[in-house]
Amino acid sequence: MLHEILLSLSGHPSPLLTADHSSPSSILSPPEKALLSSIDHLSNLHCELLTHTSTIVALHQSSICQAVATAIRSTHLAAFQRKVLEVEDGILKKDARNVGAYNIVPLTAIVGEFSGWTRRMEWFLEVVEFMMRGNGGDKKCTGAMVIDRLCAAMQTGYVDIEEAALSLVTVAETAWLKQVSAWILYGRLPSFGREDFFVQIVEGDVYEVTSKRELLPAFVSASTASSLLFIGRSLNHIRVKGISSASSPELDLLSSHLQQLSTLKFPINNANFSRVIASIRLSLSQTTLQKLLPLSRVTEILSLLREFFLLGRGEFAIALITETDDKIRSRWRRSDNLAYEKRDGLGNIVVKDGEVSAILARTWAAMGSLQGEHEEDQDEDELLELARDLVQLILVKGTSTPPSKGNSSPQAASNIASTPFRNLLLSVPVSLTLHIPSPLDLFLTLGDVQSYSSINAYLLSIHRAHLRLTDLWKITSLRRDHPAPPGPPYGSSTVGRSKVLTIRERMKERSEAMRSVWATSSAAVFFLGETEAYLQGEVVQGTWLGFKNWLIGETESRPTSSKSLADDDEDIWLKAGRELTTTSTNHTHDPQSLADAHRRYISALATSLLLTNSSFTDPLYHLLQQIDHLVALVHRVHSIWQSLDLEADEGVVDAFSDFHKEEKDVKEQLAVIAERVKSAIEELVKSLRDIDQEKEGWDSGFAELILGEEGAYVPAKVGRVDRLLMKLDFGGWFDNGKRGGDDLDGLDESDDE
Repeated sequence: MLHEILLSLSGHPSPLLTADHSSPSSILSPPEKALLSSIDHLSNLHCELLTHTSTIVALHQSSICQAVATAIRSTHLAAFQRKVLEVEDGILKKDARNVGAYNIVPLTAIVGEFSGWTRRMEWFLEVVEFMMRGNGGDKKCTGAMVIDRLCAAMQTGYVDIEEAALSLVTVAETAWLKQVSAWILYGRLPSFGREDFFVQIVEGDVYEVTSKRELLPAFVSASTASSLLFIGRSLNHIRVKGISSASSPELDLLSSHLQQLSTLKFPINNANFSRVIASIRLSLSQTTLQKLLPLSRVTEILSLLREFFLLGRGEFAIALITETDDKIRSRWRRSDNLAYEKRDGLGNIVVKDGEVSAILARTWAAMGSLQGEHEEDQDEDELLELARDLVQLILVKGTSTPPSKGNSSPQAASNIASTPFRNLLLSVPVSLTLHIPSPLDLFLTLGDVQSYSSINAYLLSIHRAHLRLTDLWKITSLRRDHPAPPGPPYGSSTVGRSKVLTIRERMKERSEAMRSVWATSSAAVFFLGETEAYLQGEVVQGTWLGFKNWLIGETESRPTSSKSLADDDEDIWLKAGRELTTTSTNHTHDPQSLADAHRRYISALATSLLLTNSSFTDPLYHLLQQIDHLVALVHRVHSIWQSLDLEADEGVVDAFSDFHKEEKDVKEQLAVIAERVKSAIEELVKSLRDIDQEKEGWDSGFAELILGEEGAYVPAKVGRVDRLLMKLDFGGWFDNGKRGGDDLDGLDESDDE
C-alpha cells in the first residue's frame, strides 16, 4: 500500500487510489478513505501539472509562458519528487519520523509529510491553466499577463505561495528582459515569440514598428515604453540604413548598457527600470544619435514647417492661393467650351494628380521670382530649396487618411476636428504634406505631418477667404462710380444731360442694391482679419517662440513693465542685470525628448487654434463656404452689369442671354447669401463666447500636463479667447438685422478699406 501511494505521488496513477471505495465491503476504513482522498488529490494535481507543462513547453507561442512552465516542472515539481524520494528513503531507513513501533508506518505520518504541498500544487495548477486558456474568450495568454498575475500573487498572505510566486516572477521577468535586451542593445526583434513581444511590425511598404500597450507588463510606464520603442527603432534604423561607420559607437557602449541592465533586481521595480532605460537612452543619444541627428538639422526642418505649413512665410500662402484660383478659373473656362466641342464627358475639368503637382511647381516658380527681386540671406535660400525637395501638394483620395506610425501622438491627430477645410482650396480634397527624410523620422512621424497638414488647411482657408473678400474692393467701378458728363457740345445738350442723369440714376440704384452686400463683406473682412491676426500673431507665433526657445536652450524671465523701464532708464546696473535675464544654455535634447516635446507642441497649438473644437470649426467652415458663394455672386453681378451697360449705351446685344432676368436672380441670391454670412458670423461670435465661458479654447490643452523630468517642454498659455472677443465688437449690427432695419452706415463707414 505504501508503495502504491508513493508511486501515485510520483505521477503514476495507482489503482488503489483510483478505485471506488464507497461500497460497504471496501477494505478501507472511513478514516483511511479520508486520508487517501487527500493523497489522491495531490497525485491528480501532480499528474495534471506534468501534462499541462509539457503541452505549454511544446506548443505555446509565448517564450515567457514556456519559461514559467519549464520552471514549474524543473524546479517545483522536481522538488516535490525529491520530497517523495526523501519520504521513501526515511521509510526504508526506518526513520522515527515516519516509522513507529513494530515497524508500523502510520498513514497520518505520510499524509502529514505532504500536507504543505497541496496549497502550492493547487496554485501551480491555477497558473498553468491560466497560461493555457488566457483571460477568457478568444484572447490567448501573453507573457505580460503572466508577469502581472505572478506579481499580484506575491501579495498573498501565504509564505509558501509568496516564495513560489517570487521564483516564477524572477524566471518570467528574466525571459522578458532577454527579449527587451535584444531590442534595446541591437535593435533586433526576438526570433522566437515575436507575436508576444510588445514591438510589432506595421504592415505596409515601409518598415515601421509600433508598440502595443497590452503586451507590456504593468511595471512599464507609458514614457518608459516610448523610450524602449525609440531606442530599438534608432538602433534598427542605424543597422538597416547602414549609417553607422566601421567603429560603431553604439557597439562600444554595449558593455556599459549590459552592466546597467544587470543592476536590475527581481522583481523589477518601476522606478529602477525607468531609470536604467532613461540612462541607456541618454547615453545612446549623446553619442551615436547626436552625430546622426544634430540640433541644427532639427531646427531647420521645424523652421520649414513653421514657415510653409504654419504660414510664417506669407508670400508662399499668397502664391499658392493665386495659383489655385487661376487653376479653378481655367477649369471653368474649359467647362464653358465643352458645349462647343465634341466631348463625351467632363474628364477635362476633373483635377488630376499632375495638375496639383503643377500648381505647387508654379508656386515655387513664383517664390523664386520673388526671391530674385528681393535679395535675402543665404539661409532663407537654403530653406526654400529644402522646401522644394520635401513639401508636396497631393490629392486626398477617399475619406481615409494614411496610417500613422504607432508612436504618433494620440492627442494631436486624433483630437483635431474632422471639418474638411482641405476642400476649400481647390474645390477637391488636397493636402500639403512633407516627405520625411531618413534621419529625421527618428523624431518626426507621419501623424505629426498629418496634424501639420490639418492646421495648414485651416489657416490657409481663412487667409484665402480674407484675400478674396478684400479683392472685391479692387472692383472700383462696382464700389463707387459717379459718371462725368460728356464733353461739349453733346454734354450741354438736353439729350446729353438726360443720358448722364440716366446713368447716374442707374449707378445709384445699383449702389443701393449692393449696400447690404458691402456692409456684410466689410463685417466679414473685419471678422476674418481679427481672427487671422489672433491665430497667427498670438497663437502660432507665441507657441512657436516658446518651443523654439526651449529647443535652443534659451530661457527668459518674466518681462518687466514699460513703466519700470522708463523709471530705470538711467540706471546702467539695473539695465545690465535685466539684459542678463535672458540666458542661453548649450544643453542638447535627445531625439525622443524632441519627439515628445514636438507632439506636445502640436497638441497645444491645435487646441489654442480652436481646431479641436468642432462647435467652432463647423460654423467657420460654413462661413467660408458662404463667403466663396458671395464673392462668386459679386463677380457675376459685375459682369452682368457690364453687359447691360454695353447693351444700353453702345447697343451691343447678346441674343443668347437674358441679362435682366439674370440680374434679378443674382440680386435675390446676393441678399440671401449676405444674410447667411451675417448669421454665420453671429453664430461664430456666440460660439467664441461659449468657449470663453467654458475655458475650452485655452485651458483644456494644458489640463493633461503633469510634472515630468527637469527641463521638459511645457507649452506656454497663449491665445486666450477673451482677447479675441474684445476686438470682435459689431455693435448693434446683429440687432439691426433682427429688427429688419437697414441702417448700416456706421459699420460700412468704419470698416471700409
